[in-house]
Amino acid sequence: MTEAIPLHHAGPAQAVGRDRLLLAGGVLAGPIFIGSALVQGVTRNGFDFRRHPVSVLSTGDLGWIQIATFLATGLLTIAAGWALRRAEPGGSAWLPRLLALYGAGMVAAGVFSADPADGFPAGTPRGAGQISWHGGLHFLAAAVAFGALIVATVLVARRAARAGDRGRAGLSLGAGGYFAVAWLVMIVRPGPVTMIGFGLAAVVGWAWVTAVLASAARGRTS
Repeated sequence: MTEAIPLHHAGPAQAVGRDRLLLAGGVLAGPIFIGSALVQGVTRNGFDFRRHPVSVLSTGDLGWIQIATFLATGLLTIAAGWALRRAEPGGSAWLPRLLALYGAGMVAAGVFSADPADGFPAGTPRGAGQISWHGGLHFLAAAVAFGALIVATVLVARRAARAGDRGRAGLSLGAGGYFAVAWLVMIVRPGPVTMIGFGLAAVVGWAWVTAVLASAARGRTS
């Protein structure tokens, strides 16, 4: 069974040429997304990480920056997922698909931008505001991406546990569990603490994606 393949492959790296380049692009997707969000968050007037999700950076005159960030990092992740399937010919077919689905969700989140909310951009009334059709599709795209990411972490954790790598299994399951809890708590009880908590969860999620793709680029199965 493919699930029983060891995580630490002792042979030479299988990701070569174009595949390695695509995997490297996927490795960069997380730092690009987080870096862009941080720079925008501290420079755009009225934005507050304690009140606003990163998605609302897609609004306003400079909203194109976050839209481009969603599109670029999503496409990089999709391409890396495709390369991962080729780099791990004996590995699970589901991990590349889930990573590609996560990337597709990011792309859709850029295509269908979020709505202005809670005082951002400057001049927007406080409060949740109205949800437009594209705002609703943005939330749906995010849900698809987040769900794919959580399932992917569980898949990698299970594979790691079967291979006897309990440390990696625990880290993967912990990353997915924290992301899932932070996401649900933010939905049920939004507030400064939960908003910051989910922001950190986004960092953890992207860090997990980066680690998985970096491992594959080095020739180690995920």
